[in-house]
Amino acid sequence: MGPQSTPDLSTQASSPSLSTVAIVGLGTMGTGIAEVLTRAGREVIGIDTDEAAARRAVSALESATARAVQRERLTERERQDALARFRTFTDLQAAADADLVIEVVPEDYELKRQVFAALDAVVRPDTILATGTNALSVTRLAADSQRPERVLGVHFFNPAPAMKLVEVVSSVLTAPTAVTAVTELARDLGKDPIAVGDRPGFVADGLLFGYLNQAAAMYEAKYATREDIDAAMKLGCGLPMGPLALLDLIGVDTARTVLEAMYAESQDRLHAPAPILGQLAEAGLTGRKAGRGFYTYDAPGWGHLPAVAGGATVVPDAESPAAADERSAGRPVSGVGVAGSGTMASGIAEVFAKAGYKVVLAARSLEKAEKAKARIAKSLGRSVDKGRMTAEARDAALAAITPAGSLDAFADVDLAVEAVAEDLVVKQELFKTLDKVCKPGAVLATTTSSLPVVACARATSRPQDVIGMHFFNPAPAMKLVEVVRTVLTADDVHATVRAVCAKVRKHPVDCGDRAGFIVNALLFPYLNNAIKMVEEHYATLDDIDAAMKLGGGYPMGPFELLDVVGLDVSLAIEKVLHAEFRDPGLAPAPLLEHLVAAGCLGRKTGRGFREYAARR
Repeated sequence: MGPQSTPDLSTQASSPSLSTVAIVGLGTMGTGIAEVLTRAGREVIGIDTDEAAARRAVSALESATARAVQRERLTERERQDALARFRTFTDLQAAADADLVIEVVPEDYELKRQVFAALDAVVRPDTILATGTNALSVTRLAADSQRPERVLGVHFFNPAPAMKLVEVVSSVLTAPTAVTAVTELARDLGKDPIAVGDRPGFVADGLLFGYLNQAAAMYEAKYATREDIDAAMKLGCGLPMGPLALLDLIGVDTARTVLEAMYAESQDRLHAPAPILGQLAEAGLTGRKAGRGFYTYDAPGWGHLPAVAGGATVVPDAESPAAADERSAGRPVSGVGVAGSGTMASGIAEVFAKAGYKVVLAARSLEKAEKAKARIAKSLGRSVDKGRMTAEARDAALAAITPAGSLDAFADVDLAVEAVAEDLVVKQELFKTLDKVCKPGAVLATTTSSLPVVACARATSRPQDVIGMHFFNPAPAMKLVEVVRTVLTADDVHATVRAVCAKVRKHPVDCGDRAGFIVNALLFPYLNNAIKMVEEHYATLDDIDAAMKLGGGYPMGPFELLDVVGLDVSLAIEKVLHAEFRDPGLAPAPLLEHLVAAGCLGRKTGRGFREYAARR
């Protein structure tokens, strides 16, 4: 039966509603979708073979609507009406009168196929059948159905009542009228639907799960602790949750299933599930629902994203970090030298001065150093205007900064931090000079985001004193510092830098000396994969950005972020990652290379992936 043989659907699509919706599977997602539909005035038929699941769904809806009344988002009458619209059954026969059926049973193809086969024998010819899968083939489910033109995917995000994104997934067999009807329903529910084609993970999860997989592999390699990986991505990228905590929330077994499906299609090694995901899943350590996954929780159960509601509480276990007093003692630091005159250098100097350190700000000329100090004065002035600091504190911070036109002024500093151009030759020459002018015992730090710290260390006669301190831009606002030890860095140097981070109110995370450290090594492959989606004409820039903001809680979409960072900077980092890890999946997307070659570098040039108003 082809799409043209079902004209009755077009009549339904033009109506204001799919008024009766059946939900098959009353777990967390099914219950959440049911809540959204009942509160929007739809009649909802909840179906689950497990009577206990049905009772839990009713109880959850009662609790959720009671909270809404308390918050004055519903009246008691509206609540009672919503509860009356939700009926539960244990037999699929109950879906006979539904205009739309959404299945959200576990991610098992054979189980979903059996559900669709049973529904084929029950529902009306004009009923739309939707799968809630985020990993399995919608096309295959449609092809095995008696009415493939009626089958599509409708992917809500957890928790469904709070998350705005809905991915409406069509296969090559889906009738456009079915897509229109479901899209209009999603809008009526107050959601933001985006239309996508059939591929594992669709847009949001297609980008998200590759990133989660790399984070799991990073942890498995003992490159960084779970706490540091999660803190780095929350503080460095503004994400609502760290990747390992998110894997525990999603379910380690679910993540592995999605990645297996993605790898089967892409054959991209970045999608090949990290072995630890299989080990945890086989051991039953599937995350919050089991009480233990990457972290240990106070009890098994499901929680929601922290931005939305409370969740399970993490409790200490054998991997919890040692107390600070168990760390080795560091070196005393009272004077700090900052080398450079750009935005990062002035931002770092401001951070140290506000924390009470005496700061020498050295540039290639005294004039450049004084301009950098003037930039700091403006920044501090804005803080005073916004009530974040007093005029006295501003004056004290400015008085603590001494501009200099030569690195010779670093003779007495205890910590020297360079923030010059991201060029290894330039940095090595600077470290040679620091080696000559800084006193014995001074800690020498580089703010590089992608170059090998050990190469800077080897340019000196004291590589044990060299470490990475990767601040994030803008340094006064961003709380994260990646503390990068080389194989030669002394323990007391590492302890010194961690203590300094605490004094300047930054959160240090430890990582080894390899390309990208934590944040860039996880962030830029994700950005690169987003570009590949556009290259393949799978989704638009706007839909991808919307999907990651609405479905993943990202503060910016990938293309917004690329244009802010700078496409040339992004390309340079991706080239470094590709050269270090030699993974074909990390090769920079050709579209990125073409834009950089054309001089389209993002906001700073007025055009990148998007065009921007000319700057005066």
